[in-house]
Amino acid sequence: SMQLSNERIKHTAEGEEFLETDTILREEENEEKSRTIEGDVDAYNEREFYGKLDPMELNNTRKAKKEILFFNRVPKVGSQTTMELLKSLSIKNNFHYHKDRTQKTETIKLSYNEEKWLSNLLDFFNPPSVYVKHVCFVNFTQFNLDMPIYVNMVRDPVERVISWYYYVRAPWYFVERKRAFPDLPLPNPNWLKKDYDTCVRRGDKECRYQDGDERDDFGQLTEFFCGQDDDCTGFNTEVAMRKAKENVEKHYAVVGVLEELNKTLTVLEHYVPRFFKGAKDVYYNEVKIFSKINRNIYKPTTAEATKDIVRKNFTRELEFFDFCKQRLHKQYLALNLDQKP
Repeated sequence: SMQLSNERIKHTAEGEEFLETDTILREEENEEKSRTIEGDVDAYNEREFYGKLDPMELNNTRKAKKEILFFNRVPKVGSQTTMELLKSLSIKNNFHYHKDRTQKTETIKLSYNEEKWLSNLLDFFNPPSVYVKHVCFVNFTQFNLDMPIYVNMVRDPVERVISWYYYVRAPWYFVERKRAFPDLPLPNPNWLKKDYDTCVRRGDKECRYQDGDERDDFGQLTEFFCGQDDDCTGFNTEVAMRKAKENVEKHYAVVGVLEELNKTLTVLEHYVPRFFKGAKDVYYNEVKIFSKINRNIYKPTTAEATKDIVRKNFTRELEFFDFCKQRLHKQYLALNLDQKP
């Protein structure tokens, strides 16, 4: 029943993410309400700046030879919510929904043989199908296979690493992990209690973001879009950013923005209708119900001064995020919808 589902989700990773997504969405709605003429001017200026936009030109879905959707999900960008949405839509829109099982160690970079295995797995699915997995972009054409329809989500890269920082410190996170993998050691209590501001101020390794670093906390957003090459791993590097932008432009139908969920759902509905038809209705009438659950999660507010320090090291990660935002805006403007999302 819905009540049991609510109880189950209250104390889980999904519950935490639904709540966080809902908070971001409420902020977005408040901004929409308080938007003045200035906002309309911005939209008008955007239209003027981009000129006439053709939705066909901005739609990679038309290149797809098979109706296989691949959501190679980035952690902490509302991907749990997107998965729930896809699960509900699979019934309404009549497609198969598949997801990767929980891994002891999430491996987002694959060996050549693992890439080949994954590509063949997706090729094996009966269309229309969706597959969801935490993994960096894979180019299927190297195995003479058709590319799937790629979709993903992004959010402000600094907010994302802060979200991850507290996510892995939440009590239910390691309780769930311990239940799934009993031999995992319990974390150090001092590590659990350390807040993000302290971590940054002290210059602890996990909160030092240095160019070219290979991070084990999925802190590099560009890596998920750049792909499997060695030069894609390296925090805030020019090469990873450039390749990530190229892949988004060439291979992704839609890259949604968590902070602009309404616009994202509108674009998904129009550009990938086979899978996302009715997405806004389903989100607001079904999926969002989960996020209504009142859960008091201990996630302290991070000081803006701390975020400013961190932001200085995220220049290319932020440039990539802005690129994805602009692309989403262009896709939305090209639809020429009269009303705002």
